[in-house]
Amino acid sequence: MASLADSFLADLDELSDNEAYPEEDNAEAAGMEEDGDDVMPDLESLNYDDLDSVSKLQKSQRYNDIMQKVEDALQKGTDFSNQGFILEEDPEYQLIVDCNALSVDIENEIIIIHNFIRDKYRLKFPELESLVHHPIDYARVVKKIGNEMDITLVDLEGLLPSAIIMVVSVTASTTTGKPLTEENLEKTIEACDRALTLDAAKKKVLDFVESRMGYIAPNLSAIVGSAVASKLMGTAGGLGALAKMPACNVQLLGAKRKTLAGFSTATSQFRVGYLEQTEVFQSTPPALRTRACRLIAAKSTLAARIDSIRGDPTGKAGRNLLEEIRKKIEKWQEPPPAKLPKPLPVPDSEPKKKRGGRRLRKMKERYAQTDMMKLANRMQFGIPEESSLGDGLGEGYGMLGQAGSGKLRVSAAQSKLAAKVAKKFKEKSYGSSGATSGLTSSLAFTPVQGIELSNPQAHGNVLGSGTQSTYFSETGTFSKIRRTQ
Repeated sequence: MASLADSFLADLDELSDNEAYPEEDNAEAAGMEEDGDDVMPDLESLNYDDLDSVSKLQKSQRYNDIMQKVEDALQKGTDFSNQGFILEEDPEYQLIVDCNALSVDIENEIIIIHNFIRDKYRLKFPELESLVHHPIDYARVVKKIGNEMDITLVDLEGLLPSAIIMVVSVTASTTTGKPLTEENLEKTIEACDRALTLDAAKKKVLDFVESRMGYIAPNLSAIVGSAVASKLMGTAGGLGALAKMPACNVQLLGAKRKTLAGFSTATSQFRVGYLEQTEVFQSTPPALRTRACRLIAAKSTLAARIDSIRGDPTGKAGRNLLEEIRKKIEKWQEPPPAKLPKPLPVPDSEPKKKRGGRRLRKMKERYAQTDMMKLANRMQFGIPEESSLGDGLGEGYGMLGQAGSGKLRVSAAQSKLAAKVAKKFKEKSYGSSGATSGLTSSLAFTPVQGIELSNPQAHGNVLGSGTQSTYFSETGTFSKIRRTQ
């Protein structure tokens, strides 16, 4: 078994072998990079100075063909002559699917051009990218400002909200940027024009998809409208992709990062995309718009799944879902029911079944309030009561001890129950035996008086009378009965 030192030496030898042939590793890495170029583009291509090497979509044949078909279809108008065909085999549906895919590509291309513009214009106004987040708005502002150092001379009205314009003007007065060269400025303006051209092409594609929404997605269009339905399909990548998407993600389609510029977030709607453009959402009170947006997203997902399988081409299911949404929102706005006064219960006129009799009377006598407690609960007018701790502290004694005797103990009268028990035990004799002999004791133990004097013979007289005297008396005999033949 090799020692620890030998294993360390072997590891050092392997490291030295790897350092001895660095050219081979570099060659392998270069080969891997060359192979990877065919799979994905170089990420550093976003920093190239040439705009054509960054943006290649407008010069592609696919882009030109789809845009030409869209323009022809828009000029020709709506044609539903192929409604008998299966939806997937309809050429117009295939064009709509291509338009949805192209709109996604245009969106990605605009983001790439936005990065190019941002890298170029960062030297002039580095703070602008943190103030204006939307790519199209950023391109319009950059094209409008150009190389002007005094922003107050540039009219940004209509491009940005008033609050953002004020923040941009104040920030531009303290910026550390410098004017761009003529070459960089020309490339930046060209990139802005290309981004605006792609945005216009995207709007034309969405207009075409919107005009065909009544045929492609009638149920979805019935809920959110044709314009919002086309935007949802374009962003999701088609009707099938929209049908597979969960409702929580449909709610976020088209959501933008909002710049509040230090203002309050109380009235801003966050995490809401294209669904905020729907008529149902706009007619909902602001306090309920978050719940309404979740509800619209859920029903829109159901409608998209119905349209994806052509479940209801007439759009009746979508109209039913829209009516359900409106009823729920109206239900939310209803005031809570008034709190009615609770009436008293109906009095029970029937006599209650109370237990009575000897057993209940005995129990009441056993747990009845004693005379001492009655006196302790009473107070005599004008005379202070005595207490356990004195000076009115502790438990008060009431009228106890105020009768003049100075004692707290009250002589309690014998209750009826105790009198009956005493009488019962007095009738019985607790002698040792019934015979009279010298060992007979005249002392009896009773629970009432303790030790008493008693007459044992009196007890014997009682036993000798009555029934026992008839059968076992000394003089009595049995009668003889004669038999008759």
